[in-house]
Amino acid sequence: MVDLPALLTDLAAESEQLDALVADLPAQGWDRPTPAPGWTIAHQIAHLAWTDHVARLAATDPAAFSATITSAPDPARLVDAGAESFLAPPAALLDRWRSGRSTLAAALAATPAGEKLPWYGTRMSPTSMVTARIMETWAHGEDVAEALGVDRPATDRLRHVAYLGFRTLGHSFATHGRPVPTAPVRVELLAPSGGTTWYFGPPDAVDRVTGPALDFCLLVTQRRHRADLALASTGPVADEWLDVAQAFAGAPGAGRPPRVDPASDRADGTVRPVGAPTEGAPA
Repeated sequence: MVDLPALLTDLAAESEQLDALVADLPAQGWDRPTPAPGWTIAHQIAHLAWTDHVARLAATDPAAFSATITSAPDPARLVDAGAESFLAPPAALLDRWRSGRSTLAAALAATPAGEKLPWYGTRMSPTSMVTARIMETWAHGEDVAEALGVDRPATDRLRHVAYLGFRTLGHSFATHGRPVPTAPVRVELLAPSGGTTWYFGPPDAVDRVTGPALDFCLLVTQRRHRADLALASTGPVADEWLDVAQAFAGAPGAGRPPRVDPASDRADGTVRPVGAPTEGAPA
């Protein structure tokens, strides 16, 4: 059984790691563009603050949560509009995010055991909600770190993200309009701390995905293209999954383009970045 207090501790640690990246940013730093088109660092933090807010409504006031959906002028822009509505000057935005995530943690800790919370297109247990918040906080933290040119050390908290990525295999196919496979998939991932392998799925499954846990988490949160990751697939279901993997709810994500062009591999083992001119082509 998953321990809710332990999950909340990991969510707090993940949030604090990201908080440390932005706490001392000068005002202009919040305007830096991130890999998400049209989103600055401020948008990333505002999105987390908004999502914490609606998650708290789901835990404490389901009717108010439902109203955030039914009253949305454009449901297709719900996420973008939510982030925009929570934008504020840096100090106020940081305070809003900090207080909101603290209030959410208290609300989830007080949720009666066995209760399911409404969410977008589904219902979630408090433990599943916290796992999803860890996933989102880590993924958007990656966007912020990339915008700042910072390499964040991966931690074994990624096990929560990897588990969610595995559990959403069927969702990944369905949200992309593809038949949900019936064949099981075995996932074997090397933990960031090294020396430990995380296993998901039946050991006798023919279809398999193996590689570093960090790479798998970057894939299922659509922060990297599979061509840029050291993930190996065996079997048709596993291979197709790596094309559509999506651990988050909602419409199919556009994903990120490959950073290198697999078709441009040269005989000497080097690769040409996507968009770079080929020999003899105009720059």
